Amino acid sequence: MIDRRTVTGALLAGAATSMIGVGKTRAQAQSLTPARNVVLVHGAYADGSSWSAVIPLLQGAGMRVTAVQNPLTSLADDVAATRRAISLQDGPTVLVAHSWGGMVISEAGDDPKISSLVYVAARAPDAGEDYTVLASKFPAPPASAGLVKSPDGFAQLSEQAFLRDFAGDVERSKALELYAVQGPISQTLFSSKTTVAAWRTKPRFYQVSTEDRTINPELERFMAKRMHATTIELKSSHLSLVTHPREIADLILEAAGHPN
Repeated sequence: MIDRRTVTGALLAGAATSMIGVGKTRAQAQSLTPARNVVLVHGAYADGSSWSAVIPLLQGAGMRVTAVQNPLTSLADDVAATRRAISLQDGPTVLVAHSWGGMVISEAGDDPKISSLVYVAARAPDAGEDYTVLASKFPAPPASAGLVKSPDGFAQLSEQAFLRDFAGDVERSKALELYAVQGPISQTLFSSKTTVAAWRTKPRFYQVSTEDRTINPELERFMAKRMHATTIELKSSHLSLVTHPREIADLILEAAGHPN
């Protein structure tokens, strides 16, 4: 259920209504190029299957969907994988990211084929910004304490941290399935910095997870507001794409200029 929807930008006078008992503010819509292609970029501690509930909803709406499999070895490697997927698209494309994937689409999203960007509880750094320093301005989320490092230079979340802090509202059997396919990350992954911020020049959308224990929800709100994104909030854990696929699909379709 969408708890609150805010659309930032130039406000239309008097355009306030209520939705499910919560304030809703309308603003002038972003100018969108209609798109039929969607590229989905997963985050850390995950793989492309994390989009499995969203994909059929987009396909059912007539969208051509591609899910990237990030190696999670470096920002450059993940950006390269995403750019390969973008190169296969035949026209305007919505580029979507969850979590760490926001770093990737901020870098790769300057491709001319990309018509809009969607951030799902995602990192949204500015060009050259140290995301770790930015995040340190907010209370540390619990999941950060559950990272287990291995001698080979990779790391992943412990089972307890994954189930409690990453996938807190996901049905246990599904959460265990996602834990089993968790993508180990390079221990140097999070020290990366983007060289561009595609959200500064492309229409952008952001979904905030109000119960997030992996990225602080206030940090998510800060990033969404800073980029002047069309924003929705969901009462969800970090894995809103698993627990609220309909709302996430609808946001992506909106970014694609898809008629309601």
